[in-house]
Amino acid sequence: MDPQSIIAWLVVGAIAGWLAGLLVQGAGFGLIGDIVIGIIGAVIAGALLPRLGIELGPSLVAAIIDAVIGAVILLLIVKLLRRAV
Repeated sequence: MDPQSIIAWLVVGAIAGWLAGLLVQGAGFGLIGDIVIGIIGAVIAGALLPRLGIELGPSLVAAIIDAVIGAVILLLIVKLLRRAV
């Protein structure tokens, strides 16, 4: 993996995690937390959305939207699990 790809993953993760934090919690989780949530969200969306027939395309904006969708799903699941415990 070249350095540009790593930087792109970090930027997409940071933006997606921050947006998902705003949508679900009302605030972000700090830079590192946003990156981790965004990258995990991108993996979730990469596995889930194609199975649902949803493909937004290969652009950077589409990658951010995918990652935000996955990150929101992740945060909602975590929120539900916290309530159950």
